[in-house]
Amino acid sequence: MERQNIRTRDGVDLFYKDWGTGRPVVFLSGWALCSDMWNYQMLPLSEQGLRCIAYDRRGHGRSGDPGRGYDYDTLADDLAAVLEALDLREVTLVGHSMSSGEMVRYLSRHGAGRIARLAFVAPAATPFPLKTADNPEGIDASVFEYARNQLMLRDFPKWLADNARPFFTAETSLEMMEWIMSLMRQCSMKAVIECNRSGTTTDFRVELPRIRLPTLVIHGDKDVSAPLELTGRKTAQLIPGSRLKVYEGAPHGLFVTHMNRLNADLLAFARNDG
Repeated sequence: MERQNIRTRDGVDLFYKDWGTGRPVVFLSGWALCSDMWNYQMLPLSEQGLRCIAYDRRGHGRSGDPGRGYDYDTLADDLAAVLEALDLREVTLVGHSMSSGEMVRYLSRHGAGRIARLAFVAPAATPFPLKTADNPEGIDASVFEYARNQLMLRDFPKWLADNARPFFTAETSLEMMEWIMSLMRQCSMKAVIECNRSGTTTDFRVELPRIRLPTLVIHGDKDVSAPLELTGRKTAQLIPGSRLKVYEGAPHGLFVTHMNRLNADLLAFARNDG
């Protein structure tokens, strides 16, 4: 089978999947995850009249591992490279966790000419998770630094296992949990650390109010990784006209724990009929 790659402006090959025909939906992966995380969305939605595209972020999955470019400007330019290479228009962007920032920064750098609508799924990077003088509800920088330097860099597989259960629900199978962790273990350690740093220190508060696209924010009220009140609700409040859907009992990994509800909402949103 021919491998599908798109070359970025700085020479990095990005692996992508392109399933189905119809209105394009581009899925952006969460921190340390790759395009396979969206399998349970892409397959059913591609069978219901949508063209579903997802790619592996640099340093993730089957994409190149350049050891650089994990700032949001570069990641947004990578998204632009994908949209331009496939000449996608009227796109619904769907971003989970840290990729909420990639969607916002893409619009700031490249405009909304190719984009029709945005779906934020359990956003973690927006608006601004770091505690500062003007953001007192944020999380102290020392907490993030401790996780990066004392936990992730010492034993990332164990860190994943220790933190896996709150990412899912009690009903989630051990096999599903292990599969998700296996995707994360594929990620370059450079990308793990640098993407975490970018996702926890980049401020999107000025950019969010400039968005003028139909926007849906989906977030679980049991999200430990990105608490609803710190991220999802504030994101929705800052984007004019956006709509917030709160999933009761849903954790950060709602793309597998609440896949049926999420798929129905994304299908209706991408079709512009709900």
